Amino acid sequence: MKAIFDEETRLQKLLDVEAALAQAQAKVGNIKHEHADIIKKTASTRFVKIDRVREIDQKINHEITAIIRALSEQCGESGKYIHIGATSNDILDTAQALQIKDAIAVVGKDLESLKKTLAKRAKEHRDTIMVGRTHGQYALPITFGLKLANFALEVDRHEQRLAECSRRILVGKMSGAVGTGAGFGPKALDIQKEVMHQLGLGVEESPTQIVARDRYVELMSVLANIATSVEKFSTEIRNLQRSEIAEVSEFFDESVQVGSSTMAHKRNPVTAENVCGLARIVRGFMTPTYESAILWHERDLTNSSAERFFVPHSFILLDDMLAKMDDLFSKLVVNADTMQRNLARAGSVIMAESVMMSLVGKGMGRQDAHELIRKCSMESQRACEDFKSNLMKNKSVTSLLSEKELDAALDARSYLGSTGQTVDNILRIVG
Repeated sequence: MKAIFDEETRLQKLLDVEAALAQAQAKVGNIKHEHADIIKKTASTRFVKIDRVREIDQKINHEITAIIRALSEQCGESGKYIHIGATSNDILDTAQALQIKDAIAVVGKDLESLKKTLAKRAKEHRDTIMVGRTHGQYALPITFGLKLANFALEVDRHEQRLAECSRRILVGKMSGAVGTGAGFGPKALDIQKEVMHQLGLGVEESPTQIVARDRYVELMSVLANIATSVEKFSTEIRNLQRSEIAEVSEFFDESVQVGSSTMAHKRNPVTAENVCGLARIVRGFMTPTYESAILWHERDLTNSSAERFFVPHSFILLDDMLAKMDDLFSKLVVNADTMQRNLARAGSVIMAESVMMSLVGKGMGRQDAHELIRKCSMESQRACEDFKSNLMKNKSVTSLLSEKELDAALDARSYLGSTGQTVDNILRIVG
């Protein structure tokens, strides 16, 4: 990912756009093919060196003109046909679209790999029972497989979002200053279409001097959304690794790894914490992204400096985060026995809904059953009494449910509903 956004790659993309423009000019008859072929052959960092571009740029303080001059020096007589009719952002925005295209492909692979890892672990723990929590409190039994399957499906949705938005984001322009195409002559639209066809990009249908920045807002929103999901997954791991829960833990190499400089016993969820911090940086880039979409008239330059930070950094950080998440989940230590102990520690009171539904099945009204079980559960917790014992003393309960039926209602594993089927369905969706 870093290679996509390094200086040499960026220069090559800018040269690729200049080469495509020359080829398109030749195709419509504006310049000779021999000149376009020389420009295409020479538009390479093998001939146009970064140091030479920098040298020229330091004198004239204009990056694209520096590139044009450096390329022209290598093209001889054909150099005078470079950049005809174009403005700087025809080259800059189109080259950046090429970089974004490559970066999206990397993120797509990252997402697919993470999804497969999550699906594999979800299948492995399809029936690993644990206590579900809402508001940080014991709720009802679930399986760890369901939790992981839900994560996998969320990643799958991000893959879809990235694919769906790509057609709107991966566009370039070749329409000159203020977007009229006047500098290209009567065949301006043909030139633009041909350039984008060569480069494998869509066309900006409504250009000013730049590609419309609402496209960047959409891109960054998708990246921030992915980062948010990754932080959500990491936060779950951090919580489940808390000492008083201890149901999962990051892999810890006991032979060499150090958890603390002073507390030698520590095994900290450092990867999950690292990812959470990086996710906040990616989301933080949303503000300059929105601000950079608000420009004066047909364009100003306030977006340029900010975009040079938030576009590459967001992709680089997200790539790093996704790789770390994939490794974390692939090596995640799942303490199924602790999950079972925590489920038992929660007590049979967490099966209150199950008992309520059993009473409803015997003919008691749902609201009456709810109020009855609510009072019983509150009484048993206040008195530190076993929930079943409290229920067995209540004639309204025992008149409808035998002890065997009550035991069945209090069996956590029998109250997983369609959990297994849901996991199977999700695994089929994510492939």
